[in-house]
Amino acid sequence: MSRRRKRTEESSGGSPGWMTTFSDMMSLLLTFFILLYSMSNVDAEKFKNIAISLQRSLIGGGGPSILDGEDSNDMLPIEETPDLKDNQNKDFVSVEILDMYKKVSTYIEENKLEANVSVNMNTHGVLVNINEAILFDSGSAKLKDSGIELLKRLEGLINDFENDIVIEGHTDNVPINVDIYPTNWELSTARAVTVVRYLCETEKIDPSRLSARGYGEYSPIAPNDTAENRALNRRVNMFIVFEKVGENLDGLKR
Repeated sequence: MSRRRKRTEESSGGSPGWMTTFSDMMSLLLTFFILLYSMSNVDAEKFKNIAISLQRSLIGGGGPSILDGEDSNDMLPIEETPDLKDNQNKDFVSVEILDMYKKVSTYIEENKLEANVSVNMNTHGVLVNINEAILFDSGSAKLKDSGIELLKRLEGLINDFENDIVIEGHTDNVPINVDIYPTNWELSTARAVTVVRYLCETEKIDPSRLSARGYGEYSPIAPNDTAENRALNRRVNMFIVFEKVGENLDGLKR
């Protein structure tokens, strides 16, 4: 009786027998995968996207996931690019758009245009923001000499791409008091058309690539509560479209 009790007490200590076998199996699997990894050519960008997707799936983060069927090869999260701190769009953009953004930014920097031009992007293309004051006088849609000079310098950038270009006119919310422009709609549209005509008639840009849109005061990038913010809202955008405009017009609305 004492001998049986002693044997029972000895067998009850330590881990169960199957745990040793399981640990050995996991060690072998780990070694096997490390071996495979060392023998393979890893695409760093793809590995990064897979890691992000798995992390979101495991912790419940938002956004598209590789596990949901998205092609990780063509997608990069904007929030992973530190030089896009001013971009409010947190969706995913294609690698091609990211490359386009870097090319445009480099051109602007090399030509020292940062004082009057800034660059942004979204999931449909790259946006070149031009300060309205360099292009037009207040209440006018006639190009100033400084505006013509700037557009001449941007012609090289436009010809670096074959993409469609949408010229967008924007104003602040101060009512216009010029007879020829009853509202800011007419002024913003007239300015966009003026830039389009200059690019195709003077700089010989293929007119089939160009279009004009006027937003008036209704697509501000800052509150119209100070003179500085109103100046930000008075702008002309040159939107380099990654997709054909007809394929997704809603994508151009920001």
